[in-house]
Formats: sequence, C-alpha cells, structure tokens
Amino acid sequence: RGHHHGCSSEEATGFGPIFEEEPLDTVYAEDSPEAKISMNCRVRANPPAAIKWWHNNWEIKLMEQPDEHYSLVGGNLVITNPEKSKHAGKYVCVAKNVYGTTISKEATVKFGYLDQFPTDEREAVYVKEGQGAVLLCAPPSRYPTEVMYRWIYNDFPNFIIPDQRRFVSQTTGNLYIAKVEASDVGNYSCFVSSPTIGKSVFSTPIPLVPQIEKEVKRYPADIRVRFPKTYALVGQNVTLECFALGNPLPHIRWRKLDADLPPNYEVSMNGALLHLINVQYEDEGSYECEALNVRGMDWYRQWLYVEGAPEWAEHINDTEKDVGSELTLSCTAVGKPLPWIRWLKDGYSYGKGELKFSSLTFEDSGMYQCIAENTWGTIYANAELRVVSCAPTFIYNPVKKTLLGAENGRVVIECKPRAAPKPRFIWKRGSELFSNSSRMFIWDDGSLEILNATKSDEGLYTCYAENDRGKANSTGTLSITEATKITVPPSDVEVTVGETTVLQCSASYDPSLDITFIWTVDSYIINFATDFDHYEQMMFKLYGDLLIKNIQIAHAGEYICTAQTIVDNTTASANVIVRGRPGPPGGVRVEEIRDTSVKLVWSLGSDHGSLLAQHVVQTRDFFALDPEDWKTAVTSPVFLDGKAEVTEVVDLYPWMEYEFRVYAINELGAGESSLPSIKIKTWDAIPTMSPTDVDGFVGLNGELIVTWTPMKPQYFFGKKFGYVVAFKPHEDFDWKWSTIADPEARRFVYRDTIIPNTEIQVKVKGYNSKGEGPYSLTKVVFSSESGEVFFLASITVHNKALKIIFRPYDDNEAAASRVLVHSSVNQTRLENMRPDSHYLIEVRAYNGAGLGPPSEHCEMFTRRPPPSRRLRVYKYVSFTRKWLYIYWDHIYNYWNESYVEGYKILFRKEGERYGKLYTTGRHYIDFPMPETGDYVIEIRARCEGGDGPISQILVQASLISILQNCMPK
Repeated sequence: RGHHHGCSSEEATGFGPIFEEEPLDTVYAEDSPEAKISMNCRVRANPPAAIKWWHNNWEIKLMEQPDEHYSLVGGNLVITNPEKSKHAGKYVCVAKNVYGTTISKEATVKFGYLDQFPTDEREAVYVKEGQGAVLLCAPPSRYPTEVMYRWIYNDFPNFIIPDQRRFVSQTTGNLYIAKVEASDVGNYSCFVSSPTIGKSVFSTPIPLVPQIEKEVKRYPADIRVRFPKTYALVGQNVTLECFALGNPLPHIRWRKLDADLPPNYEVSMNGALLHLINVQYEDEGSYECEALNVRGMDWYRQWLYVEGAPEWAEHINDTEKDVGSELTLSCTAVGKPLPWIRWLKDGYSYGKGELKFSSLTFEDSGMYQCIAENTWGTIYANAELRVVSCAPTFIYNPVKKTLLGAENGRVVIECKPRAAPKPRFIWKRGSELFSNSSRMFIWDDGSLEILNATKSDEGLYTCYAENDRGKANSTGTLSITEATKITVPPSDVEVTVGETTVLQCSASYDPSLDITFIWTVDSYIINFATDFDHYEQMMFKLYGDLLIKNIQIAHAGEYICTAQTIVDNTTASANVIVRGRPGPPGGVRVEEIRDTSVKLVWSLGSDHGSLLAQHVVQTRDFFALDPEDWKTAVTSPVFLDGKAEVTEVVDLYPWMEYEFRVYAINELGAGESSLPSIKIKTWDAIPTMSPTDVDGFVGLNGELIVTWTPMKPQYFFGKKFGYVVAFKPHEDFDWKWSTIADPEARRFVYRDTIIPNTEIQVKVKGYNSKGEGPYSLTKVVFSSESGEVFFLASITVHNKALKIIFRPYDDNEAAASRVLVHSSVNQTRLENMRPDSHYLIEVRAYNGAGLGPPSEHCEMFTRRPPPSRRLRVYKYVSFTRKWLYIYWDHIYNYWNESYVEGYKILFRKEGERYGKLYTTGRHYIDFPMPETGDYVIEIRARCEGGDGPISQILVQASLISILQNCMPK
C-alpha cells in the first residue's frame, strides 16, 4: 500500500467506493420485442472507481475481448439479444480505487416463458346431479411459476365468476364445483396468464356432462382444496385456500389452534379464502378450516410458518484507527432462520463471525463488507477501515495549565496527546526527570500520579511524548491546597414518625476554594429542590446541616454527608432510626381447613423500631357487601402477642368462602394490613340453625298450609339445602313429614283433608347433603268446623294464578323451574334455560290450595349459546380529531355455539342507560368525534342464540383514554 495516512482530518478528502445504485434481479421474457437487458451500477468514490462486472464468478473482460452481446454504458452492463444458455445466472458489479474494492449485491438474470397447453383432446367428465366435480387444469411448464388461473365457459371471454358453488384454486389451477346442476353442461377450458411476462394461454375444452337424477341425493361436506404447509415472510400478506364439495353447499369456517385468528384477517370467496394481512411472527401456528352441511362435517389442518429475511441489528461504519491499536469489527443480523455472517475484504472472502485485530497494520486498511444471509435473502453492510499514523501532537488535548491538588491527597496529571502508534512518555519538573518511585508513578496511558502531596510538590510539570514519527511536549503548573476535613460529623439518632430532627455536618477547607455539602441516604442523593416536603439544607460557610421534617418510616437509613471542593472531598455518616406503626405482615396463608375453623400462618412484618405488642386477624366472607367489609375474627388463643405467626381462626360458617388478613399493633398504634390470603371454602357440616316464623292454617278445602321464613344462605352449611316439614294432630303419636328441595321455599301444602276441630302441631327444620339440623319451635294450628279461613287475604292473592313448570327432557320433576303469572295473562317469557337443550313445558292453574292438573306437555329445543369470548376492541382517532374509528376482532363460533350474524354497537353518554344502537356485519364502525362529555361504547356479538358478552370502551371528548373493562352481563 503506497501512502500512510496522517491523524489530522484535513488529509482525508479521498474515500473508497460507495454504491448508489446496485443491479436488481431481472426476469427477461424470451420473446420480448426489446431485445436487451440492463444491469445498473452507480458508484461514488474519490478518486473515481474503476468498474468491472462478473458473471457466474467469471470476470467479463470487455477490454481484452470485445463481445457482441455485452457493452458498458457508464457503469451499467447492457446485454443485447440475450440468450438463455449464455446469459442466465448471477451478476455482480465490482468497484475499485486506491482505498479498496467493494462488491455489489448479487443480481440474477432469469428467462421467463409460458409454454402452450398440449393440443390433445380432453376427456369428458360425467357427474351425477348434486355430486361435486373437479376439473383439472394441468398447466404447462413456465417461469416464473406464479401465474393467475381463470376458467372459460364455452366461449372466450366468458369467464366463470367464482361463487359459493364454484371455486378456482390459485395453487393448482383446478376448477371445483361443490354440487353440479343441470345447467352446468358445457365446455370448460383453463386459462393461465403470467403477469411477469404479460402472456396468456388456454387449454383445449373439457366437456362436462351432468347426469340428471329423478331425486337429487345429498352428499356430506368433503374438503378437496387444501392449503399446503406454508412458509410466509413476516410483513407479507398470505392467502390460505379451503373449499369443499357437498350438497347442500357446505358452510366453511376458519380457526387457529389454541389461539384467536390474528387481528387483521379477512375471509372472502364465501369462506374459501383466509387472507392474513401483514403477517407477524406470533401468527405462526396450525390453521384449521371446517366445512359443514346437514349431511356431515369435514376438517383439515396445516401449519403456517412465519419467517423473516435478514435485517441488521448492528453493522459496521467507516472507521479510522491508529496503527498498532486493537479493533473488533462485528455485525449482527436478525431474521428467521437466524442469518449467518461472512466477510469480504476488498472483494475477497475474509472469514466468518467477528473480525478481531490485536495490533492493526497499514495492510489492514481497505473496504470491508459483512454479508448476512438466510434462505430468504442477503444483505450487505459496507465500510472503509483506515489505519493511520502521526507524530504526537498536543493541539487537541494539552496538559491543563493550572493544576490543583489537596495536601496529603492524591494528584493525577493527565497527558493525552494524539499519536499513532502509541508514544513513549517522559515527565520532568523544571529540569528534574521523574522515574517511578513509591510516591510518583507514570501510568501506561502517560498520566503522572503523586501520592501524599505536599507544598514542596508545587511547580511546573512537563509531559514529553515520542514515537517513530516525531515528538512533542506540554506543560502545566501544580498548586497544593489545604485538605478538606469534617470537623463536626453527624451522630446517630432515633425519632418517631412525624417528628423533626437535625443532622449536623461542619468542615474546614482551603480559603481560596468554595465548598459544597452533599447528603445521601442509602446511596440516594437528596435533591432539596424536589424533596422540600421533608428535607431542608441549612447551608452556611462552614457547615451544611440537614433538617428532616415530618419524618416517615421511608426516611430511615444511613445518611452520609460529603464536604467537597473542586480539589478533594471527605465524608462522615450517621444512622437514622424511625419508630412508627408496624409494617404489614407477609405471606398470609391457610394451612388446614375444617368446617368451622382454619389454621392461619403468616410471617412477621417490620416492627419499625417499637416492639410488636399484638396481632389481629380479620375475615371477609362471600356475602360481604362491600370490599372493605372486614370483620375481626375469633381466634384461639384469643389474644395473639407480637411474636405470633400462627393461630387457629374459629367460629366460622361451614361451606363458606373466606379470605383472611392480619395486622400488627405496637405502642404507636395499629399498622398496615397484610395482603389478603387466597380465598378458601370451609368444609360442609350439618345445619345448626332452624327456620323462624313457622306458622300454619287450614285452607278452604281442609288442606294444611305451613309457612316459614327461609334460612339465610350463610346457614345452609352445605350443598343440596332444603327443608323438612313435620306435622301431626295433637293427640297422634307419630309425626307425618315431607321434604322440600328448594332452599328458598317458604310454604308447604298438605292435600289430605284435616279432621275439623283438631289442634295440629307443625315444625320445620333445614337439611343439606351432610344431614338434618334442629327443628324450629313447634307451632299449634287449629282447624275449624266449616273450613272457613282466618287468613283470607293470603289466599285471594294467589286465587287466580297460573304456574308454568319447565324442565330439561332428561331431568326429574324436582329439578324443574317454575314461573308464576296472573291468570289473565296468556303468554310469558321463560328465562335461564340451558342452551342447546330439549325441554318439556306444562302449565297448571294455581291457588292457595295448591296446583291443579297439568296441561298437555309441550316440547321445545333451545338454540346453541352465543360465543362466550369477549370481543377485543381497538380505537383510533383520526389525525384531524374529527372521526372516531372503532374496530374489533371477528369472533368465530365453535361447533357448539350459535352462528355470529353480526354485531350490536351501543353509543351512550356515560351515566345514562340508553343511547343510540347500531348493528353491522363488519368488524368496524366510525362516528363523528363527540365535542364534549364522556361516552361509553358497548359492543357485543349478535347471534341466533342471543347476544354475546359486552366489551366496553370509553371515549373522552377531550383526552382519549382507553379502558377495556368489561361490564357484567
């Protein structure tokens, strides 16, 4: 290499080749009227670069051997009358000047063609009416392989328009007819067009002959078009095909396994095409299409892999380095599969991975290229490395003119000239030459270190630097100042929350300097401008005391006072202990669950400087109305001291959901509560309470009616709760009894006639799956001679009513639901029915004496439920803030859910119940942006089996905040 480069930037006006335009991949149509190909290459370089071209790794030597096909126009390579055998292949442009050589990206030339279809006659296809048919295209050979397929019916240009019944695959070219109709008779030919080379061809006709049937049969869905295993590039759009034959025409649905379909997908061609727009890595996975008609279902599943071409995460830039120095060149690329990296230096292969130079030489200068490649592509990063040398110079960084050091302190004088290779250093004070001693030391980078400095070290210091290119020196004056010392250090202190305290700090220092005091607590620097609520600095010439006001637990810690001048600094520290209420206990958990008690364990919280005196346990049960409804629990032992970390919580309800928390108390008061434990449910147990207000009377027809107040759910103590009603005439020995399986029941009617003028005893108790509870107090009821009623009012209310009883077909009578309506009403709504179920329904007249005979049974089937998944809703406000766009992901129904027909959108003012209702089949809607006020937009899927759950989004006219919380249904 001829010339060395100096360090100063004025010399560097020249530079190596940089590409401004590189050749691109080209497809040349074989019968193109313009018989030439141009491969472009434009380069910036100083001095200008010489340009050469290589074809399939051979140099095209235009100077030595002129060629009838190749010519150079500027840097561009023009190929006239190209021939496939000679000119197909890889081309690169190579640019070279004195600074080095750079190679362009590789570009390929391929020859595009589309052959004619064979002229042989095609065989006729005979199909029964109602059956599916597949007509094969069998396209001719071609390049590129990406073409468009259409089908001609009878005559050109009568193209078939695909619909729900007919589909043209763009992967095979075949025409699929889901069910053939009599009108499909005719000739079909496959039409192939190549957009790249602008040419189309079509096949000889295929006759289709439908065979007419007396009765058209039905055929199950049968998927014939299946998308292959697909590799897509991230950011691209992908289309998956799926089409089924069948009669009636199958319905096609798409889903992704174990996840929702990606947010921006579209389905077209009546479900046959799934378009994924701007595919992302997370869209990779298994996709499934399902075809369904009344005769049967078919499904198909295949993987979509998402990969990516290489992209630079970091790459090389032009670099100038001193001769003899170290250097590492590295490039990192991302992509899928992970790209591998190789290097070129001046056009030649130069290794893989990372380039390391331990000591640069001038031969290392040149043009470097790192190339990252994977199956999807190749990227280049180009840079010039220039290795330079120069004599030492202090122009850019002289030794400081005035140097300061503290007495008995350490002084470092820097010496950093620009020099390459690295110089040797010599230090002198006046004419005295320094060599390393126990107190003086010259570092590797040229700096001079003096330990335990004294006044006698003052004077002029000169640094001399020398390398093989020359030498230079620079001088500064050192003065020694009085050392800074802390005279009054802060002392340890203990304070209570809310109090005020002062930490002292005073220092002596050199009068020619300024001093500042800095305070830190546990290595956090106190900023008096922002922490003024609690901290104030009392600064005076010699002291910088710290005032701490309204002290909190968080202010405890080690406080360090630093007194500093520009020459030196010194520190002193003290501990501040803050006494306050206890911190929250940790890790509250339930270890043993029983019916009315649990074992509770926790870990002690901080006592904040005052011994813990007591712990208190609180509970919250399922029926707490308010989230803050915590009650103090009964524990065993009753008093929990400050060291307690375990207790038994007693007197709990059985079969009840509970959570627990604990707080501690010290002499300063009650501390913060722990986080609640995980919710648990106590075991079930036999009821211990009985119903109250038991009463009874004898009805018009001599029947006995018993009433009571139902028990509260807290007292059910278990599942399958109900009541046992017992009664007997006073003189009888045996009680008669009956069970009622409804926990909310409040009356019982005994139909057998009661003997008049008798005293009847009645009592009621609760039971659950564990057993029976105690009876209520016994109540005595009198039956009168005539059967007249004492409680007339309570009968007339129910005298003219109808009871509707409905139950699932396969359930017993006890599980039935009941609805009561006035007898003047002849219709009602039945609610809370199970979806997708078979029901029996009956109507009975009802009065105070009980139920009349049933009507005829009516049977019905409920619809499948709507999808239970919430819509994911997104919002976008236009740039002008005039329009609000709301969009959401389509919801797809599973086989056991009802079909989604569209969406309901309610636009209402916050706090109001009613608003404007819109319906749409799309998955977006736009509104003019409201001027003022807050609005709630609620969106739910509309299905044949009812509406799906609501998703809600909040719109504030002024500032836009998104709040995707979901209302209870």
